[in-house]
Amino acid sequence: MTGKRRVGLIFGGRSGEHEVSLMSARSVIGALDPARYEIVQIGITHDGEWLVGEDVLSALERGDVQGLRPAALLPVPGKPGLYAQDERGDYGFYTALDVVFPMLHGTFGEDGTLQGLLELAEIPYVGAGVVGSAVGMDKGVFRDVMAARGIPVVETLVVLRSEVQQDLPGVIERAERQLSGYPLFVKPANLGSSVGVSKCLSRSDLWEGLMEAVRFDRRILIQRGIPAREIEVSVLGNDVPEASIPGEILPSREFYSYEAKYIDGQSGLLIPAPLPEATTQRVRELAVRAFQAVDCAGMARADFFVDKVSGEVYLNEINTIPGFTAISMYPKLWEASGLPYPALLDRLIGLAFERHADRLRTEYRVQR
Repeated sequence: MTGKRRVGLIFGGRSGEHEVSLMSARSVIGALDPARYEIVQIGITHDGEWLVGEDVLSALERGDVQGLRPAALLPVPGKPGLYAQDERGDYGFYTALDVVFPMLHGTFGEDGTLQGLLELAEIPYVGAGVVGSAVGMDKGVFRDVMAARGIPVVETLVVLRSEVQQDLPGVIERAERQLSGYPLFVKPANLGSSVGVSKCLSRSDLWEGLMEAVRFDRRILIQRGIPAREIEVSVLGNDVPEASIPGEILPSREFYSYEAKYIDGQSGLLIPAPLPEATTQRVRELAVRAFQAVDCAGMARADFFVDKVSGEVYLNEINTIPGFTAISMYPKLWEASGLPYPALLDRLIGLAFERHADRLRTEYRVQR
């Protein structure tokens, strides 16, 4: 390709991580080389409306979207562009897109739904495909896949919202029995950024944590608590991924909550993580294995627990669209590994085109 590449940057979305997505998008916009890329800002409101226009990100940040135009993407191969509504309410062609960079965290962006639309439209896009996104998003299914691959995970019980609402005492008793008492962690299966996550030290805590988690998902995880160090590894690539050096989170609060991540600004990062060499190699190897196990692509951040007592390593989750804010571990780990933020974005866009070219080799008609 010659000239600037037109990048459709999608942010916001119908998710509890809407605000985090805006912060990530702001960082990406500041780092993409304007000499190489023309950015088309595509904002999605909390209600799911797609909007285009001038400085969409600032409009969503201040909560005033007057003057922006509703937009849509057609799920039709050969028409890889945006369509926008005019003053009469009719939709017409707005702009072509060379590649899409989804900067949507959580539901309806990181879970395979948006990726399915982009697949139908046959547009190159950054990050994992439908399967990798969906499995990586659902922490319950992800743990089943990891266990099947022999990758260690912490004991976890998955319950449904309907179970919590119909028999909360029974759910609590089952969790206490199967997970050997407290502390326990409760989290929605399909969210990130620690939204809806609670640390529970007692039965009353667990009661409150479950009622909080069911606000955000129909599938809830109850996880055995361990005295753990929180270690993260960034992964980059397609068929032959590579892992960054690991980093360690030093949360400002009792655990790495939403407030500790994005509000108080007091959490610390240690890069590289001060780990024994064998443990460093172990988490890097497991990060790549997990990435490949769910058929990930482009990028992911693998999060681990290292037991402070036994030194055992457990994979907690994989994030297929990790945070890209100024304080986010994913770009920081690659920078410490020798790949600066702007070069990382270049690499991710290149991987999107590589993956797309591979998809185009697939035949969809049977020759008779």
